[in-house]
This record gives sequence, structure tokens and C-alpha cells, in this order.
Amino acid sequence: MKLCSACLLGIKCRYDGKSKPHKKIIELSTKEQLIPVCPEELGGESTPREPREIKNGKVFTKSGVDVTENMKNGALKTLALTKKFDIKSAILKSKSPSCGCGKIYDGNFSDTLIDGDGITTKILKENGIEILTENDL
Repeated sequence: MKLCSACLLGIKCRYDGKSKPHKKIIELSTKEQLIPVCPEELGGESTPREPREIKNGKVFTKSGVDVTENMKNGALKTLALTKKFDIKSAILKSKSPSCGCGKIYDGNFSDTLIDGDGITTKILKENGIEILTENDL
């Protein structure tokens, strides 16, 4: 059993109100139990929502609103799911301010990627959860 970013399974929960279904992940879901999760929604964010990026360890919307606490709350609720279901790995959406692993946007809304992890990925890694993205499959 793994956690999986809900958008990768075709659930419309992304910031733009759309999904990002990924063929290999949908195929995997027929063989393995994947628990869909959207940390941003778990943190109280609506769908659709204004784009957000991480800058100096905080998460801001494109218009400058600090949503760090909501993002952390969603990450902690996601961590609670891993503990409840004894989950050891997750497949999360690359580049996301929540789920990104290894690369995230630079916080300037310039479409520039930098090294780093999203808020949820960071918390899950700190708790021993293996993180993959759709690009790792």
C-alpha cells in the first residue's frame, strides 16, 4: 500500500481545478492499493486555488498571501495517514509546493526550477517515508 497524489489518479484537485492522470500510476492502481491524497486540500485549501510556491521556507500564493500553516497542516494530516495505515512509501506529484521531490519552483513564479522538496515531501522524508514522483516510474 502506498500514498499517491490524488491528481495523478485523475482526481481534479490541482490548483487549476484539473487533474494530471498518469498512465503508469493508473495501471499500478489496478495491481497495488494506492491511497489518494491531496495535502493542500487536507490543509484546508480550496480547489481551484491560486498558484503557490515556496520561498525562504514559507509558502506564498502568487498574490503574496502566506499559506504556510495550511500547507504544514495538510502535510501533517498526510503523515498521520502514513502512520494509520503503516505506509512506507508514496508517489507524489513532481514540482508541487506540497508534493515536489528534488525539484520545486523557485518562489518567484518565473517557471524556474531549483533543488528542493515540497512541504509534505520534506515532512514525510523526515519520518522515513520513501518518496517517488511520477517521473520515477
